[in-house]
Amino acid sequence: MSRRGRSGSMYLVGVLIGGAAVFVGSAIVRLPGGEPACEPNPSHPEWSVARRWDEALLDAIRRDLPAPTVHARNLFHTSAAMWDAWAAFDPDATGYFVREKLAASDVAAAREEAISYAAYRVLEHRYAESTGATDSILEFDRLMEEMCYPIDVTTTQGDTPVALGNRIAATVIDLGLSDGSNEAAGYASEYEPVNPPLQVTDPGTPEMVDPSRWQPLRLPEMISQNGIPIEGAVQGFIGPHWGHVAGFALPTGGEAGLPLDPGPPPRLGDPLTDAAFKQEAIDVIRASSQLDPADGVTMDIGPGSSGDNPLGTNDGDGHDVNPSTGEPYAPNPVLRADFARAVAEFWADGPRSETPPGHWNTIANAVSDTLSFPRRIAGAGAQVDRLEWDVKLYLALNGAVHDAAVVAWGLKGAYGSARPISMIRYLGGLGQSSDPEGPAYHPDGLPLVPGLVEVITRRSSRPGERHEHLADHVGEVAVLAWRGNPEDPGSQTGGVGWIRAVEWVPYQLPTFVTPAFAGYVSGHSTFSRAAAEVLTAFTGDPYFPGGLFEWVVPEGSFGFEDGPTRDVVLQWATYYDAADQAGISRIFGGIHPPVDDLVGRRMGSLCGRAAWERAQRYFEGAIDGSG
Repeated sequence: MSRRGRSGSMYLVGVLIGGAAVFVGSAIVRLPGGEPACEPNPSHPEWSVARRWDEALLDAIRRDLPAPTVHARNLFHTSAAMWDAWAAFDPDATGYFVREKLAASDVAAAREEAISYAAYRVLEHRYAESTGATDSILEFDRLMEEMCYPIDVTTTQGDTPVALGNRIAATVIDLGLSDGSNEAAGYASEYEPVNPPLQVTDPGTPEMVDPSRWQPLRLPEMISQNGIPIEGAVQGFIGPHWGHVAGFALPTGGEAGLPLDPGPPPRLGDPLTDAAFKQEAIDVIRASSQLDPADGVTMDIGPGSSGDNPLGTNDGDGHDVNPSTGEPYAPNPVLRADFARAVAEFWADGPRSETPPGHWNTIANAVSDTLSFPRRIAGAGAQVDRLEWDVKLYLALNGAVHDAAVVAWGLKGAYGSARPISMIRYLGGLGQSSDPEGPAYHPDGLPLVPGLVEVITRRSSRPGERHEHLADHVGEVAVLAWRGNPEDPGSQTGGVGWIRAVEWVPYQLPTFVTPAFAGYVSGHSTFSRAAAEVLTAFTGDPYFPGGLFEWVVPEGSFGFEDGPTRDVVLQWATYYDAADQAGISRIFGGIHPPVDDLVGRRMGSLCGRAAWERAQRYFEGAIDGSG
């Protein structure tokens, strides 16, 4: 028997329910006699089918171990699969993985069906063995059920939408096994750090063969940022081979795995960059010294006073007016420490642990969900329906963040730079490098900065003096910085005070401390600027709808310690402002020195612009050969 499916194509697909044949080639399954056996009832019916699958993928990311490289790749491959299913029914557009052209009497229905099978099969494969897999697979199954798409229809033969979707997924899965990610071996890669592990709970000068290179951490207990226990006590470098992964709009990485190479970061002992290396450590210490709400320092974080930075700098002084209202932005004064801690926690892994690539999907979805937002590609031409908007946005956006992962981790793997915890403890443990005639001098020590980096002396440690509590450590270097995690983070703060440099820790949880890979360049900065470039180009406007995007960090909602003291309303006028704040957050969090952030922004800009240019060629059907 045959039945015309939802797409209008004729095909044979049947199952038995109570001995009766039920044709499941269409979204609305009908029993003999014509009565419906299944009516589509998806959650959020106002969302496009692509939006639903993107949200299901974000949920799977939230359950899984935070692996920005892997999740960026999954976001891109799923987006490309959905794009291919949409493009198959467009006379001009070109698919990315699969370039078939099909006809259907109901194109909208055919696209929804093909997109769903393509996304479902890819996600089912990619998250089958992930942390939280049981819940993720159930969510994928439930979404298919809500839309009346039977998951047991696995055919790849024929011109039906379901066969097309299954074919696209099979192609994505097959090509993914040879794209350089080493997916078949769990994305593993051999990497031997040049430095022995740093025992975080053991203060002292770290043993470092090369103080400019990455040092793994040894922790009594390791827990991911979204609360998942991690086996082992010593970090292993995650993704050092990622620069060899096939990108979307990147040149190949070559033997070194460097699709884009801005050159190396500063190095200790290098005549040209030694001073810069030390200054990077000082900049992180200064940021750490600003994390105490008791200091009472306030700042205006409104778009009228902050943002509008030239690329790769923090030199902006805000925006004169909101272009949507023509009025100046209202001041937004907050305690400096509340702001610094809020951005460190908000941007750490996404509000719900989506990882940075997923975080930018949540931002993009919030923009797309704005009811008054005119959906014109690049801000020009006729308005498009929500499905076309979403599949094109996801292809460009997730192509960009995938490329950002390839570029950033290529640099991390090639240069293997040190993180602030190793830099500060090592330099401070050696001494001070400013005064050859002074105490604790060492040419590779920390530069002295009065009120921030000082040598503990008998005078400075007398009763009532600033280093009184460090009297047993005369001759060592002390820094004014965050004092570390309080005993009760729900009601206490670590505060800022003078501590030994060899005890410095970043503003992070004690079970996490610092990510398990090298610093240069910042993934947050690269991901965020790449996404900001695409959102600016795709919407045709650097400003968020209405000229303002806000996120409230509620009073007392911090996870690292008590705070903020009152609600902090983070505000951004433009996508670039939000991206820059994501990069700055890693300095307040003690994860990166400024060079990692600023160079990462420039690399992200290149990734985002290239991805947008390439995506347009797929939209227009201007891709030749393999693409």
